[in-house]
Amino acid sequence: MSHLAESIQIRNVTFKNRIIKAAMSEALANHAGEPNQIHYGLYEAWAKGGLGCAITGNVMVDARAKNEPGVVIVETERDLDKLKHWADIGKKYGMVQLIQLSHPGRQCPKGLNKETVAPSAVPFSPLLATTFATPRELHEDEILDIIQRFAESARICEKAGFEGVQLHGAHGYLISQFLSPITNKRQDQWGGSIENRMRFLLEIYKAVRSKTSEQFIVSVKLNSADFQRGGITEEEVIQVFKAIDAAGIDLIEVSGGTYEAPAMAGAKAEKRKPSTIAREAYFLDFADKIRKEVKCHLMVTGGFRTVVAMNAALDSGACEFIGIARPFAVETDLTNNLIAGQDVRYAVEQIKTGIPFVDKMAIMEIIWYAAQFKSIGEGKRPNPKLSPLKVFFNYAKNNVKAVIKGRVNSRKSA
Repeated sequence: MSHLAESIQIRNVTFKNRIIKAAMSEALANHAGEPNQIHYGLYEAWAKGGLGCAITGNVMVDARAKNEPGVVIVETERDLDKLKHWADIGKKYGMVQLIQLSHPGRQCPKGLNKETVAPSAVPFSPLLATTFATPRELHEDEILDIIQRFAESARICEKAGFEGVQLHGAHGYLISQFLSPITNKRQDQWGGSIENRMRFLLEIYKAVRSKTSEQFIVSVKLNSADFQRGGITEEEVIQVFKAIDAAGIDLIEVSGGTYEAPAMAGAKAEKRKPSTIAREAYFLDFADKIRKEVKCHLMVTGGFRTVVAMNAALDSGACEFIGIARPFAVETDLTNNLIAGQDVRYAVEQIKTGIPFVDKMAIMEIIWYAAQFKSIGEGKRPNPKLSPLKVFFNYAKNNVKAVIKGRVNSRKSA
């Protein structure tokens, strides 16, 4: 029997197979950040396709800090009934659902929020500085507030019926900004040594655990590297993995990269060793190494395309779960097909608009797939030949509308 079809249990939650849909941006909510019928339709399509577990796209813990228009926000019980409906979809089909909780920190487009905050006031690289503003450094009382926001959001998610949460500690979002010496220049207890830089993550985990039950799953997504000169070292990364494992984390998803070095989208694939390419997954070699250091469950995401490679990764013991993201945007029944022995049908290639400065960023690797999600959620078939240029111009238009609406609302509340 395929390892992919094997069930596994975390706490008292049973995962019916080893395939997890990794988080991808959906951008389906209204300006207020409320989930809706399109979310329900999207996740039901994946559930009907046999998926064992779905990790949602970014869900913000603070309405003042949105990473993009259309993101879901969970900071109060305002949308509890809507969240319960969402959670019930998974229960109906036996699909575990983890809400990915996130704070983007500095990684917010200019004008979307009143301001952006981060561990330190570090500007972006020249390429991205036109899109992302230099953030303001967080005060300690604000850091403590954000920690409690993660915990409160997790409490609400459990009350709604979700089986767990994933803390987004990768891809250049706030937790990973604290971890990286490039973006964290602080000289207090939240910066400097790796012990101080990982304090933010560990305090969030403790706060989440204190507000949720013993059976609630808490996972985290972490970079194996940020692929930037002067960034977090491999030795430091291993320290972070060991520390969060010792604290009691249930599951770590291994990923890598940031918006400025987007390895999570396969941008670094050409630099991988032949042996790594043969194994398909971008971060499987690191998972092999970290498996010897931690006891918690591991999930590897990025690059898997064949059943043989997925089963080999599970058989090797490097991970217990196979994370797949972009193929689910064009193949909703992917899980059933993989378990039946069929490889991923659609080759995932870099999405290009033909506009050089846009194509150098990772943004199209997010918004093109989000456009597919909208179609699926509305009951339509995904379109693998959807024009990237059309998607980009629609995204830009909606971004401008969101910025204008945000400024109007800011003036009203001032």
